[in-house]
Amino acid sequence: MQIQVNTDHNIPGGEKLVTFVSTDLEDSLSRFGGWLTRVEVHLSEDAGGKPEDKKCVIEARPGGKQPLAVTHHAATVDEAYAGAAHKLGRVLDSRYSRAHDHKGSESIRHMPAPEDPEQVGVVVSDQ
Repeated sequence: MQIQVNTDHNIPGGEKLVTFVSTDLEDSLSRFGGWLTRVEVHLSEDAGGKPEDKKCVIEARPGGKQPLAVTHHAATVDEAYAGAAHKLGRVLDSRYSRAHDHKGSESIRHMPAPEDPEQVGVVVSDQ
């Protein structure tokens, strides 16, 4: 999985920010490593003068699928990144689960019956 971090000229941080974001995404998205080919992070500042003017857009590109993008606005770059990373994790969990576990997974109908009836809370008496 390739990770690319882009910032506009208003966002300070340089190499330290790039290293932090790359390391954090590698750790948090490692379970999707075989599924994702590339992740792009875009950090910018909106010129609106609002308190929440920092923006983070994270685009994830699964192999052979349409890219997924999430956006988060916050007062600081750290909060914007953390919010977008959290949203991306939820979206990927949902998409990855649907893509891989939608059929064929175990259901209650296919579970083996317990050997001992007491395991399920049923007591059999000889009356």
